[in-house]
Amino acid sequence: MPAPTPVGDWLLVGIATQQLWQLRGDQVQAHYDISTASNGAGELSGSECTPRGWHRVRARIGDGLPQGAVLRGRRYTGEIWTPALHAQYPNRDWILSRILWLCGNEPGLNRGGNVDSQRRYIYFHGTPDSEPMGEPRSHGCIRLRNADMMALFERTPVGTPVYISEAA
Repeated sequence: MPAPTPVGDWLLVGIATQQLWQLRGDQVQAHYDISTASNGAGELSGSECTPRGWHRVRARIGDGLPQGAVLRGRRYTGEIWTPALHAQYPNRDWILSRILWLCGNEPGLNRGGNVDSQRRYIYFHGTPDSEPMGEPRSHGCIRLRNADMMALFERTPVGTPVYISEAA
């Protein structure tokens, strides 16, 4: 676990465990199965890896949208995910329900230059419930089941600290 532990609410992502913990200090408030990058951990732009280190929630996107709402370019398309829509667009990287957009806090590691998490569009986001959790399958983002993403979104304000650990 990273040190020092934040005093208030924060999120801990475990790449090795494919788990997300929502914490208040060192007390677990909620726990979710997730899916991080199939390419593993890494910070370089274009790597399709999940970046490590301290981040914060920069923006919350999708408040008030229905569960399963399809987002492209951080905008609601007007579509709701269904298996039929998925079959129509089988290669789409589905971003559903809500987005928590991350900004790196560590210059040279995940902020600035060719390692900037925000410019890489690294998010927490919902994904089709048919997608497996607990195994790395994303293009760099942190995927959650839609119901889990909606619950996390409701309890996570802008500015919330996020630590992404390769080992946790």
